Amino acid sequence: MTEQNSDETISVDLAMIQRMIPHRYPFLFIDKVKGIVASERAVGIKNVTFNEPHFQGHFPAKPIMPGVTVIEAMAQTAAVLVSYTLDLVDKNPLVYFMTMDKCRFRNMVVPGDVLELHVQVLRGRGKIWKFWGEGKVNGKIVAEAEFTAMIDLPKGVL
Repeated sequence: MTEQNSDETISVDLAMIQRMIPHRYPFLFIDKVKGIVASERAVGIKNVTFNEPHFQGHFPAKPIMPGVTVIEAMAQTAAVLVSYTLDLVDKNPLVYFMTMDKCRFRNMVVPGDVLELHVQVLRGRGKIWKFWGEGKVNGKIVAEAEFTAMIDLPKGVL
């Protein structure tokens, strides 16, 4: 479901996310996206639970969400933002990483955390988009990265 907030931002739930990006369990790492402003920014939400497959091996005695998974969750949030911006709901876009730069992991993300994934468009034209992302738990930055992605659309879309 898509909701319009009073401050002119959009929020989407899990069902709508699945209509916007191709990722599915166990590789869908966002539960909702809020604060969407087309062509500008969005905030993904990931409710981190112990049941997730990566915690079986990373690390069983001290479960920590892998840093690359945090970055992937940022990218999924960015993909929802692009899908919303370009009106790609139900059009089956694929999104591919092209670059990841300036990645920094500052704190651990553990079961019970609510991970906020703040993404901002640095540049976006056509198929190539560049973003800055920050993962936060309780307002504290846990990870950050600059990344570029390519949107691949089926023929005849856009």
